[in-house]
Amino acid sequence: MSEFTHFDDRGRAVMVDVAGKDDTRRIAVASGRIRMLPDTLARIVGGQAAKGDVLGIARIAAIQATKRTAELIPLCHPIALTKVEVEFSHDEADSSIACTVTAETVGKTGVEMEALTGVSVALLTIYDMCKAVDRGMVMSDIRLLEKQGGRSGHWRA
Repeated sequence: MSEFTHFDDRGRAVMVDVAGKDDTRRIAVASGRIRMLPDTLARIVGGQAAKGDVLGIARIAAIQATKRTAELIPLCHPIALTKVEVEFSHDEADSSIACTVTAETVGKTGVEMEALTGVSVALLTIYDMCKAVDRGMVMSDIRLLEKQGGRSGHWRA
């Protein structure tokens, strides 16, 4: 089992030293889901939400969040992202919307946290825009699906 990387030999929190790592293309894919009342889903999909284009705004929020991850997660390195994609799909039977974020960079450290932060903020944005009609929405299944690049190579859930 690997050791935790964000602690020094005395147990103090540290930002990982990536100076000796090579720049490589790094990609991370994360996803999550928000479940809601069927009427809430119908309003979002039908473009009838009172606050406007819920998924369009959630897409922009996700992209913005990926770029601000180092400001939110204390030991994350600031990363120059080269690409961020945000996709939404809905499932009427489950009354849910799934969000998938793909983040990419060329650098010394990965973009898993950026992809996960993007998903989380997209789902929070959907909640915020629809809470007036459905306070019982549930966000779940936020997880890393895939990561590529760096010394550890390719990982898939």
